[in-house]
Amino acid sequence: MANATPVRVRFCPSPTGNPHVGLVRTALFNWAYARHTGGQLVFRIEDTDAARDSEESYNQLLDAFHWLGFDWDEGPEVGGPHAPYRQSQRMDLYKDVAEKLLAAGHAYPCYCTTEELDARREAARKAGKPSGYDGTCRDLSAEQKAAYEAEGRSSIVRFRMPDEPITFTDLVRGELTFTPDNVPDYGIVRANGAPLYTLVNPVDDALMGITHVLRGEDLLSSTPRQVALYRALIELGLASAVPAFGHLPYVMGEGNKKLSKRDPQANLNLYRERGFLPEGLLNYLSLLGWSFSADEDLFTIPEMIEKFDIADVNANPARFDLKKAEAINAEHVRRLDLKDFIAACEPWLTAPFANWEPEDFDRAAWEAIAPHAQTRLTVLSDITANVDFLFRKEPVDDEASWTKAMKGDPVALLTTARANLAAADWTAGPESLKQAVLAAGEEHGLKLGKAQAPVRVAVTGRTVGLPLFESLEILGKERTLARIDAALARLAA
Repeated sequence: MANATPVRVRFCPSPTGNPHVGLVRTALFNWAYARHTGGQLVFRIEDTDAARDSEESYNQLLDAFHWLGFDWDEGPEVGGPHAPYRQSQRMDLYKDVAEKLLAAGHAYPCYCTTEELDARREAARKAGKPSGYDGTCRDLSAEQKAAYEAEGRSSIVRFRMPDEPITFTDLVRGELTFTPDNVPDYGIVRANGAPLYTLVNPVDDALMGITHVLRGEDLLSSTPRQVALYRALIELGLASAVPAFGHLPYVMGEGNKKLSKRDPQANLNLYRERGFLPEGLLNYLSLLGWSFSADEDLFTIPEMIEKFDIADVNANPARFDLKKAEAINAEHVRRLDLKDFIAACEPWLTAPFANWEPEDFDRAAWEAIAPHAQTRLTVLSDITANVDFLFRKEPVDDEASWTKAMKGDPVALLTTARANLAAADWTAGPESLKQAVLAAGEEHGLKLGKAQAPVRVAVTGRTVGLPLFESLEILGKERTLARIDAALARLAA
């Protein structure tokens, strides 16, 4: 689908800390909207806060977006006509725009000290009045400015808000109006000359021709300020139009609180380390404020892009549900081609995840067990514990599993099961092995589930895992019998 005016959206994260899922959801909606409309995505880095930004976080952002499968039309690594795309490299540009705003009267120097501002705000609060900036320096004469400067006062630059309501139509929330008393004049340049977010983002949007600003609901209160600034930039010939805004709903965590960067489940790296598939995670995140259809939660990312429209985003807060995220990821794991599943699991079959010696890894055994594992994994990291019995010289020693499985008379059951397995036809497939254990259970008055539990723990070390008889077949007769012998020796001791 193509718009008459090509859509240009932007994503401009700060390189601070680890990428989080709320940030990814915002990036996803921008990316999907650009791809759905045949538009362009501009990737910009908001790195003007030297105290908090880091090159490590910047590289983490790039790595995360590559892992997720995002691509961008302009920005780091790909360049573009509006380079540079890191705000720290655009300071001269912001200084020039601030000077033009000052010269045209859209901005003014403010000499109020922090102490004076705090005192006036407190007085306004006590009087029940709005506590924003009261306009003290709004219309200073040249003599008053000179007097302040003679005192040695420094000044910030404030933008002059219009004395009339600001109305705009939010793509998610409809028409919104902000009155002047709720949106006072605001700072755009610090006293040391450093530009603030309130200046650099709208300026970059204007100069880069951004048509749609899709961002989090937490930034909604700053939008009337930006609308007024865009209008000033249009008057100065630096912008052609005010972009359309769409404010995405909050992602909620525990206790009806907004999911913050400090919440453990917000950390994107956690999902990578656990072995979420990018497709599974993005499928789930897309449901935080948007729906594919009334009765379908599982879809591919190309299918999402085909249907995604910002007009369909719901304004209500969306709750992050880890169990649902895991369930959706599990479905995507099952949808993988077997060769892709085998390749995707590889990182968890080597150090530092593997709990066996590298030389004991048997690729043929891994490829044989993989189809059985694929139907049971929630996340890829589950594979290590599910297949380690194949590659360890001895199964893991899990005391809780041993105690749980070895109840009643496990010696008698394991002795009979071992004899039956020794006599079974191992070339006839897992059904022959199942019948051997089933017969042992019947001899001792046990159903198959109870009969196979001691066998499973003896052979794999765990009470749960992949299909037992397929596992025994792949492990092989000799190793299976040896492990049952070891379990019997342990029980005898």
